[in-house]
Amino acid sequence: MTTKGEEKVSKKTTTYQEDLIESLKDLREAAAYLNAAMEEGDRALFLLALRNVAEAQGGMAAVAEKAHLNRENLYRMLSKKGNPEIKSIVNLLHSMGLRLTVEPKRKVTKMKVKKAA
Repeated sequence: MTTKGEEKVSKKTTTYQEDLIESLKDLREAAAYLNAAMEEGDRALFLLALRNVAEAQGGMAAVAEKAHLNRENLYRMLSKKGNPEIKSIVNLLHSMGLRLTVEPKRKVTKMKVKKAA
C-alpha cells in the first residue's frame, strides 16, 4: 500500500532513457554523445547512440522521412546487426542537423622550419 505522497513522487520520476532522450534534443549534447560512442570503437554501441539521437530528434519515422529513407530500412540499418554504409550515416546525420568530421587524435602543433644557410 502506498501513501498519496509516494504516488506523487513516483509519477514525477523519469527513467534514465527518458532523461537521455530529453537531453539529446540539444544538438550539442547529441553530437557529444555520438562522439563519445564513436570513441568506444564499438559499432553496436554507436548504432544504439544513433537510434537514441533519432528518437530525440522527432522519432524514427520523422527522421526517416527527413533522410529520405524507408522507416523499416532505418530500423534495420540501426539494429544491433546493422551495417550501414558511410553514405547512409552521413545522410542520416545531416537530416538531424549533424555532420561527421574527422580530427587528429592529439593536438597538432605547427613545426618551425629552419631555412638553410
